[in-house]
Amino acid sequence: MSEHRRKPPQPQGGGRAAARRGQSGSSSGRRAAPRGATGSPSDSYGSDSGGEGHAYGSRAEARRAAQRGGGRRAGPAGPGRGRSAPPGKKRIIDYPRHDKYGWRRWMPSWKFVTGLCIAFFGSMVAAAGLGYALVSVPVVAETATAQNNVYYWADESQMVATGGERNRQIINLEQIPKAMQNAVISQENKTFYEDSGIDPRGIARAMLNMATGGETQGGSTITQQYVKNAMLDDQSQTLSRKFKEMFVSIKVGTDVKKEKILEGYLNSAYYGRGAYGIQAAAQAYFDKPALELDEGECAFLSAVLKGATYYDPAGATSIDPTGATPEKNKKRALTQMQDTLDKMVEYGHLDPGTRAKYTKLPKWQNPRSNTALSGQIGYLVDLAKAYIVNNSEETGITARQLERGGYSIYTTFDKKKVTELEKAVKKVYKDKIKPEERPETDTHVQFGGASVDPATGAIKAIYGGTDATKHFTNNADATGAQVGSTFKPYVLAAAMQWGVRNPNGDPVQAQDERTQVSEKSLYSGKNRLKIKEYDGSVWQNEKGEQWEQVNDGDESYGEAPDYKIDLREAMRESVNSAFVQLGVDVGLDKVESAAVESGILKNSLAGTNYPSFSLGTSSPSAIRMAGSYATFAASGDQREPFSVKKVTSRDGTVYTHKTQTKQAFTAQVADNVTDVLKTVVEEGTGSNAQLEGREVAGKTGTTDGNKSAWFVGYTPQLSTAISMFRYPDDETIKNRQFLEMFGTGGEKKIHGASFPSQIWADYMEDALKDQKAVPFPTPEPIGEIVNDTPSPTASPSPTETEEETPSASPTTSEPEPEPSSPSPSETATCRVFDFNCEDEDDTGGTGPGGSDAGGTDGGVTSSPSASESEEEDTSRGNGNGGGNGSFFGGPAG
Repeated sequence: MSEHRRKPPQPQGGGRAAARRGQSGSSSGRRAAPRGATGSPSDSYGSDSGGEGHAYGSRAEARRAAQRGGGRRAGPAGPGRGRSAPPGKKRIIDYPRHDKYGWRRWMPSWKFVTGLCIAFFGSMVAAAGLGYALVSVPVVAETATAQNNVYYWADESQMVATGGERNRQIINLEQIPKAMQNAVISQENKTFYEDSGIDPRGIARAMLNMATGGETQGGSTITQQYVKNAMLDDQSQTLSRKFKEMFVSIKVGTDVKKEKILEGYLNSAYYGRGAYGIQAAAQAYFDKPALELDEGECAFLSAVLKGATYYDPAGATSIDPTGATPEKNKKRALTQMQDTLDKMVEYGHLDPGTRAKYTKLPKWQNPRSNTALSGQIGYLVDLAKAYIVNNSEETGITARQLERGGYSIYTTFDKKKVTELEKAVKKVYKDKIKPEERPETDTHVQFGGASVDPATGAIKAIYGGTDATKHFTNNADATGAQVGSTFKPYVLAAAMQWGVRNPNGDPVQAQDERTQVSEKSLYSGKNRLKIKEYDGSVWQNEKGEQWEQVNDGDESYGEAPDYKIDLREAMRESVNSAFVQLGVDVGLDKVESAAVESGILKNSLAGTNYPSFSLGTSSPSAIRMAGSYATFAASGDQREPFSVKKVTSRDGTVYTHKTQTKQAFTAQVADNVTDVLKTVVEEGTGSNAQLEGREVAGKTGTTDGNKSAWFVGYTPQLSTAISMFRYPDDETIKNRQFLEMFGTGGEKKIHGASFPSQIWADYMEDALKDQKAVPFPTPEPIGEIVNDTPSPTASPSPTETEEETPSASPTTSEPEPEPSSPSPSETATCRVFDFNCEDEDDTGGTGPGGSDAGGTDGGVTSSPSASESEEEDTSRGNGNGGGNGSFFGGPAG
């Protein structure tokens, strides 16, 4: 093409057209070299027209340049036909990334990630430094102020201030044995002298557990525990509290000497029994100052720090009846003590020779060293504490919260009645019980008692023993002493409430076809009566052995030949044969239901396998017996016994008791039972319990072997139960058992009609002195007159003739008697599986389930053995407030 045909030169830096021309001019053919490589006129044109001045030496270089430009064949002047390049401006935080496109723009660079990590950890360090700088070491005296719980009488006058953190005596580290220091360090924090005051792994574990809802406790150092116990007024298990504890612990670990930390921890830690600090603990457990503790005692106390409820060898059954028994606690404490001693040897704090001396628990003393709890006060406080803790769902107060103190506890206990009950018992002790004169019969004599208001269920008074600081089992609570014939009113109540089964031979139909019983119903008072099933067949046990029920002194009641008496007379004279037969006719399951409905705890009842169940082989507490009879006094309305009516704290009222009433029996049934029990006091075995100008209903009870005696009676305003038994009050005696009371107090034999009824009358006379006499309701007639069996024929069979003649030897169907020969005074007592045995006056039953068998298996043991006599010890409640009666006021018992 000629030169003159060319377009005039374009302005420099032309637009898109120039870019296109520059791109098209970059090659004259498929293999044309880049401009500037050939020296053609187009090179100089391209340069003059404003294209980029840089020349590419090869196609490869041009291709790389094009790729850098972002297009497939982009020229030096601008982008090609490919995707657009990202913006060219770089930001301070390069995210999304400025020099990437697509998904690569959202991938952070390693520089960015590293920067973030450094910033995060830097901020954490800065926060920790700031927290550490702002935290100061709290003043111990400001946050560890000792507090007591204050207990009040029913009239709201103060009873005692105790049970909080008051029992504390601060001592110097020099007064704390080195063995105690080493024991705690070996068990709790072996790196104590080297660490910074915290255990990072333990804290992390604790926070993780709390965050995930797991266990709230982690491994804390001694410094952390000291901070928590003595410096932080916050025992909650929360993340914020843990962070605060961590910072304070670090500060304390830095600013306070290790010796001072250890001293503070040992002086502030809780050792149980109301003892805060090592000095109070040494006194509470060993009655000596801390400086005199030996290595074994130090290891023991370090074990108790794990939790006194479950490591105090005395047990804590008033708080946890099944998990904190003395036996279980002793085992735990010994295991922990031995582990501590082994660690002391391992870490070089104790030589093996010294360690070998301590293989058993040290000899510890009673759980009480506070004289303010002497007399009956300790029993009252135990009862109130147990009520609060056992009903924590209602009260909202846990055992630990109660131990920390600060509560005002308003009890139901009437100071005057408590004093009068104790005075009545002491009078009998002083006048009748002479252990120095009669050591064989008058040692180990114990009494228990409880008084309940029928209108509310409030426990007005108890007698727990001679002194709460010397005798540690509350005898108003469960003791294992069987109740004997005081159980007979439940048999009568069941017969009046549900009736006896009709003898039609069909056990299923008989449950529905029943006849309600009148107190005028006739039953046999014959001694050695052969007990029959409701259908007329002779009752037999699983071995085919028959049951012959004896009466007190082998005496028959009623006139021959039929010996029929009505139930009122049978109750008045406490005739065993009549009530055993009545119980079988009603059904022992119904008798059990009557007892439970009235307020007796089911777990305190013996089994219903044997007819003797009706004669009181069970062992409820005095509190429960008084509360149960109060149901009859209240015309069938049952109210749970309780001992705390209100609890307050500095924040206001925490708990208020609300009385709940349920109908256990109809008023017709309850009032008729009361009317029959009035006869017992007016004309029968309970005549010693008469009160001038007042109507009284009650029942005596004595168990076989003469091992316990009871009187339970009531007026419309007050129901009271008194028990008496002999039981060694010495825990060092192995296989302790209830002892016989023949000759005790100078009496040939102890009945419920003797000392128990005397104590009852003396107490009730004074307790009701200022109250107006109130009569019982007049009962409405009830039931039908039932005649248990037709009169015997005039000519009895030879077998029957033999049965009517008492014999000292058992019948051929009976098991052999025990090897030991009874003394003359024992010939009237019953033995295990002695089916032809006498049941004395208000006996507690014959055969299995009697007191000789422990009264806990209900007679299901297949055969007697030497070990059976040892079971009595286990039937007795352990510890303070233990056993069935420890739930005296709560839903659970």
